[in-house]
Amino acid sequence: MTNASSHPALYLNALEHEGKRFIRLWFKANPFIARRLKEADWVKFSKTYKCFVMHRTDQCIEKLHQHFEGLAKVDARYLDRPKRLRPAEGATVLAAGHASDPLPRMTVLPVVRLQPLEHEGRTLIQLSFQYSKDIYTCLWRFGGCTWLKELKCFAMPNESRVFHELLDALEGTAQVWLAQTLKIRDLPLQARLWEQGYVKGTGYIPCPLPFIEKLFLLNYSMNTIRTYHALLLRFLNGHSENGLQQIDAFSAEEVNRYHRGMVQSQRYSHSTVSQSINAVKFYFQRVLGRHSVRLEEVERPEKPSRLPQVLSKQEVQRILSVTENLKHRCLLQLLYAGGLRISEVINLRISDVQSDRNLLFIRGGKGKKDRTTLLSQKLLENLRAYYKQYRPKVWLFEGQTGGQYTVESIRGVFRASMEKAGVKTKATPHTLRHSFATHLLEQGTDLRYIQTLLGHRSSRTTEIYTHVTSYALDKITSPLDCL
Repeated sequence: MTNASSHPALYLNALEHEGKRFIRLWFKANPFIARRLKEADWVKFSKTYKCFVMHRTDQCIEKLHQHFEGLAKVDARYLDRPKRLRPAEGATVLAAGHASDPLPRMTVLPVVRLQPLEHEGRTLIQLSFQYSKDIYTCLWRFGGCTWLKELKCFAMPNESRVFHELLDALEGTAQVWLAQTLKIRDLPLQARLWEQGYVKGTGYIPCPLPFIEKLFLLNYSMNTIRTYHALLLRFLNGHSENGLQQIDAFSAEEVNRYHRGMVQSQRYSHSTVSQSINAVKFYFQRVLGRHSVRLEEVERPEKPSRLPQVLSKQEVQRILSVTENLKHRCLLQLLYAGGLRISEVINLRISDVQSDRNLLFIRGGKGKKDRTTLLSQKLLENLRAYYKQYRPKVWLFEGQTGGQYTVESIRGVFRASMEKAGVKTKATPHTLRHSFATHLLEQGTDLRYIQTLLGHRSSRTTEIYTHVTSYALDKITSPLDCL
């Protein structure tokens, strides 16, 4: 067995390019490492920086560790070093660490993915992972799962008790991820899955279960529950030296002081601070029943009035034209042609494409509202060709192993198309929705119809697009031209 210290080192360095975060891969001249990096499809050689680079995501870092396991040491010690500032750029003196600082995370661990599996008339849970001797050994020793020879995979019963035992068995070795088709109704298990990535020191305070239960009972969306859970967890552990009993007795001023520090740090957006106030307020008033604590008087930061970023029609055309993969092109066309959110695209079922009425049926959009939106004829032709080629079973867009497509996959597709098209505008997939509304307005579409298509409850939300449209601006003459 070779000594790990004798392996060559591959160093990870932070790299920012055109407002995006990448990782620069540095190593001493070594033909083997260079050849191995060329084999990794998520790593590219940058002619601009004359080095190998990759996107800065947990998935890419995890895949790199697995790609070089036993062959080279992947060293991330320089990844989060503070950026050096030249004197001409100045520097900001910041206060000491604040209670709202993010909770420390464990080092990146390999992932075991769980998904439903029909086998011999039973619904089991399949365990998928990139080969790792440590994970393989843990699962062989774990008595809750069995090896299915005919399917060449591990599987376990669909029982809450076995899930808890699996988390115990894999602790410190791997993280457990769930396929989107796997729904959890065991709240203690759900909380464990959400918190498995945090470093749990001696003073760690887990999120109180009554908080999660109350959110579920009041039918909050899963995205809101996850956000509130993370923000309350940060609040509680930011005061962990006090202990939960003392935190529960906090006054409005102490909650105010915490959020005032978040605003002053200038590291959090208005929405993040506002959501944190809502989460803490929900805990004190709806869970603890402390309505005497006047948390409605907690100071909220003023919401900045920012205009949405919009792509021109030419930029949208370039992005779509360079997207060669048929599935990927249909995904991006849906975001633009119907003004859809990413979550709405992911949740589309085959039956939601109502071709006879030229409509798309959107189920449970933001605010759990159903609506219909436009179905472009050009998009419909592409969707028919896509269906013949891919044959999705339940969801309109499904992953390679079945189940719903993921949000991160759509973002990755959009980033790749943006780069290939050479579009320099700072944009996300949601920018296509903004562009849809703006371009409709420029075509003379009534604002009330646009509000309906977007699913906005208030017309004031839709009116923001009147500030970014160029409609009728060509009819206005600048006073300078009249001199």
